[in-house]
Amino acid sequence: MARRLRPVGIDFVETAPVRLVFAREISAPPDRVFRALAEDVPGWTEWFSAVTFARPTDNGREIRLRGGARFQETVLMAKEPEVYAYRIEVTNTPGARAWAEEWRLSPAGAGTRVQWTFAADGAAPFRLVLTLARAGLGRAFRDAVTSLDRRLATA
Repeated sequence: MARRLRPVGIDFVETAPVRLVFAREISAPPDRVFRALAEDVPGWTEWFSAVTFARPTDNGREIRLRGGARFQETVLMAKEPEVYAYRIEVTNTPGARAWAEEWRLSPAGAGTRVQWTFAADGAAPFRLVLTLARAGLGRAFRDAVTSLDRRLATA
């Protein structure tokens, strides 16, 4: 059953009870990475294997993940080519109360350092599951940005 989460601002990325931060350097330049994140919403299904459906909405996105999780998101910040951040407004994920994600991009040599911050609050079991899922989320992030880099190299 989908439910509305507590609305949070961009500052939640730094203050959330659960913060998982992952980073990786890729060869694509920041402006191309930013456009893939913020503008090519349907393209997420091509490089982030957990994403099975992605479409833009008036002020955000609708996302579906493998396993059945669904999200309605609102963009909090789209500052090209540095930051793309959004909060989850509605989800069917049990126990979630507030949730935001930030993709921070910075030049790294000829490429980009991509940092993804996953920030959330929820019931104790939800927070525990997220903490235990850190390694899996880290692998998913690494695989996704590696796939995105390959995709951008051939586009």
